[in-house]
Order: sequence, then C-alpha cells, then structure tokens
Amino acid sequence: MSPIDLLIQPRWLVPIEPAGVVLEGHAVAVDADRIVAVLPLAEARSRYAPRATVELAQHALIPGLVNAHTHNPMSLMRGLADDLPLMQWLKEHIWPAEARAMSAQYVRDGIELAVAEMVRGGTTCCNENYFFPDVQAATYRRLGFRAMVGLPFVEFPTAWAASRDEYFDKGLAVHDEFRGEALVGTSLAPHAPYTVSDDSFRRIRVLSDQLDLPVHLHLHETAQEVEESRHEHGQRPFARMQALGLVNDHLIAVHMTQLSDGEIAACADAGVSVVHCVESNLKLASGFCPAQRLLDAGVNLAIGTDGCASNNDLDMIGEMRTAALVAKAVAGDARALDAMRVLRAATLGGARALGWEARIGSIEAGKQADLAAIRLDALETQPLYDVVSQIVYAAGRHQVSDVWIAGRRKLRERVLVEQDADELVAKARQWQTRLRA
Repeated sequence: MSPIDLLIQPRWLVPIEPAGVVLEGHAVAVDADRIVAVLPLAEARSRYAPRATVELAQHALIPGLVNAHTHNPMSLMRGLADDLPLMQWLKEHIWPAEARAMSAQYVRDGIELAVAEMVRGGTTCCNENYFFPDVQAATYRRLGFRAMVGLPFVEFPTAWAASRDEYFDKGLAVHDEFRGEALVGTSLAPHAPYTVSDDSFRRIRVLSDQLDLPVHLHLHETAQEVEESRHEHGQRPFARMQALGLVNDHLIAVHMTQLSDGEIAACADAGVSVVHCVESNLKLASGFCPAQRLLDAGVNLAIGTDGCASNNDLDMIGEMRTAALVAKAVAGDARALDAMRVLRAATLGGARALGWEARIGSIEAGKQADLAAIRLDALETQPLYDVVSQIVYAAGRHQVSDVWIAGRRKLRERVLVEQDADELVAKARQWQTRLRA
C-alpha cells in the first residue's frame, strides 16, 4: 500500500470534471499539496495507507470556490455607504474614506478578515484588485490562501503611488518579488477605462504580452460609463479596449452589464473571461450581465462577489444562487445558468479566468488539493433530490464544514484552524471607529 497524507471520504463528490457528474462511494487521495487519485472507496482503502482519514458521511465535497473579483481590504468598509448609485458611492463616500484609511495596516487587517470569511464560506482562491499589492501578497502568502494579486493602475495619486511611472515601477517590483510563489500570482489591474489613460493601457498591453500576465479590468459596469466613453472617446469602452489591443485571452473583464451581440461574439472569439458580480451590480443598480448569452456564445464565465463595501459579503454560495436566479429572469428562460453550470463558473470558470485551470477548479488527479465540504443533512436542505441543486438553491455558507488549500486544512468542523476569530472581530471594530471619523 502506498503511504499518503490524507484520504477524504465524502457521501457525495462533485468533481466538476467530468462535467455534470456526482459520484457516490468515492474518495479523494491527497499527498502533500496535490490530489493523487479520485477513485472508488473500496479501491482507495486497498491501495493507500493514509496518515489521516476524514469521513464526511453527510457531506458533498466540491472544489474550493474561486472568487474571481474582489477588493478584500474593503471588508473593513462593509456597510459604510449603502443604498447609493455607483459614482456617488465611489466619489462621495468610498474614495474619501480610503484617503483617510489607506495604509499597509488597513490592507493587512482587511485581508485577514476577508480570508477568514472566505474560508468559512468554502472559498479557497480569490482574484484581488486593490492598492498595496506587496502587503496583499505577503498577507495571502502568510495565511496560506491562494490569490491572484492585481498590480493597480490609475491616473491619480494614492497612498500607494504618486505618479503613473511609480505605479508601473512599484507594480513590477511586486511581480518580481512574488514570481514563482506557490499560492500567490500577479495580474495587471488597471482600475477602469474612465480612470486609466490610453498611454497606460498601451504599456499594460505590452507588459501583459511580455510577462504572460492577466489584465483584471472593470469594464462596461454601467450605462453611464458607456455613455461617457462615447462622449469623451467617440466609442464604447469595449471598442476602445479593442483598439488598444487589450481584448484577448489575457483579459478578465469584470461586470460587463452593457453588452451588444457583437461585443459578446468578440469576447468569445478573443478568449476573454467575464466575471459576473451579480449582487454588487444589483445593489448599485448597475445593470444585468447577460450570463446565459455569454455562455451560449462560448465565453468563459466566472463568478465574483466584488468587495464587501458594495455587496456586502464574500459569500460565494449566496452569489451562485443569486446569479442563477437573475440569469433566468434576464434570459426569460428557467433553464438559464442551471445549478451545475453556475457551480462550474464558480470553480473551474474562475480558475480558467486566472489562467490556473491546470492547478485548481476541479477535483482531478494532479491538481492542487483545494477542497470544500458542505454538510447537507440540516433540515434546511432536506429532503435531498439533487446534490448540486441543493448546494446552489438551498444550502448556506454556514453549512461549509471543512476546507483545505493545497492539502492544508483551513477549516475543521466550522472552526478556523489558523486564525483567531475573536482577534479578527476586535480589529474590525477598531477600524469601524477610525473609518467613521
């Protein structure tokens, strides 16, 4: 028998690949940070000698959820300025609050709080977009949480950088420092077409090509953004990105609520990934991403929560449910974005957007052991006819019991293994006092 670190024995196994499959009577064999096999339980017991065994008799095991767009330091701004439209929310409340609070400590404390929340909700990877990426990357690495850290670019000074050249110089230094990290990668993160110039976008395109880095961009978030671009640039933001050479398979386009059929077809042809942030879009009245039309065209769809200041949580299970329901209303079709498709978008779709589909996003031999167990025997999820439908439409994040990232246990029977919840709450309350001032 071959020695391994861990054998996980769930009641149900949802591997995502092959598509549409739910397995019973199977186990996942893990050694070090990788899945070494997915196989029938009897065979696993005869083949492997695990140093630890975890039995999940009433649980579904899924790949760890991938939050494909978030601003995690903003977890400290949860509920700060609710019930306002996007530009008023940004200009009158969020940006002034950030100007008061922005610091390495703010970013560090916000990420620590966010990681705990994400782990307790079954999320094992995020696509981050915020300032102080050096602090972000170091914090994610220290916490053992998988993250793609965006290198930010805007045309105005912030506490992170005072000029365009400084954004590029400091961003590239962060990329160099964290190149080759097991859990942390970097992307280029120009904020949005209305805050980044053509000259900066051209430099970003060249760097994306040279360094093989994704470009993480808010795009077509609101009708106002599109109209202002037509007035200022004589074209829609998407057309401007096309002219600048950014519409390609490196582009992670976030929100995308204002899309023509031609733009959807162009995304499919170019290999663009679209991140659907449905709850943030609903809360800010930004519009509706045409999720089913994107899928029908062959566009890779991922799911993101956006930041806590505009959502107000990092709950990917709740996000899947809302995304599936809204997609049906937008499409006028009850079959749109069904449960299995939305779970795929929240796992393998997110991994593919980040360029990490060979590492994570499905439960397959050779991939990293990023896994989440959801307990389904509560009265709120009974009776149970379809496991995936139950996860998406009935379960809550409070039913996530156990989480592993790269084979390392982060949540054990609802208890954080490596973070102190009381300490995190105390820090959050201190920031509440400072941000209110």
